[in-house]
Amino acid sequence: MTAEFLAQEKIWFDKLRFDEAECRFYERMNGPAQPSQGVACGAGDQGELITRMRSLELENQSLHKVVEDLRSALSKLESRVALLEKRPTASPAPASTAAPSCTRTAPVQQPKVRAPVEEEDDDDLDLFGSDEEDEEAERIREERLKAYAEKKAKKPALIAKSSILLDVKPWDDETDMVKLEECVRSVQADGLLWGSSKLVPVGYGIKKLQIQCVVEDDKVGTDMLEEEITKFDDYVQSVDVAAFNKI
Repeated sequence: MTAEFLAQEKIWFDKLRFDEAECRFYERMNGPAQPSQGVACGAGDQGELITRMRSLELENQSLHKVVEDLRSALSKLESRVALLEKRPTASPAPASTAAPSCTRTAPVQQPKVRAPVEEEDDDDLDLFGSDEEDEEAERIREERLKAYAEKKAKKPALIAKSSILLDVKPWDDETDMVKLEECVRSVQADGLLWGSSKLVPVGYGIKKLQIQCVVEDDKVGTDMLEEEITKFDDYVQSVDVAAFNKI
């Protein structure tokens, strides 16, 4: 209460300095000061010094009190921190020693320790089941491959075929075109199927036989057809491929 009263009171701490200046001013104006005046000035200075010393003592006591309060608060804080650091060590130790990381001290903000979860993971770990799992996975893979191979074997293979249009030219206009067509169709082979035909005028009364056939590419080729048809050289002069299309 005394410190608050002194803080609110308007004290002229520089009064001593101004009194000395006033004394020097009057000495210059009126000559040396009389002894009574010097005693008065000394008494005034001593009173100001006493006032200032009391004020400093009060301020010093107030600061001592603040320091003591801070020390007390710091001591309480240190005791609380030490208590929190010792608390995890008082809990029962984990049953399993396989995971030493579970006994680490938890932070002050989160004192909970997730040791039970890690212990469950260690208990469920099977160190001898990897070989059995690998064998089971290998067996399942082999069964799937076998089933796929059987399914693929049952599926009919795609046969590549082509449609060919041939131009068969006779020697002259006196060639029997009916006989020529019979000779052409007499060419038979696995993968060969003859189709429609017609006579197309060439010029000077000569007509060529235009005949269509379907062949399997792996079994019959255009070279084979030309070779077989040109064997009938009494009727056939030449064979040309007019069109060739994949089916």
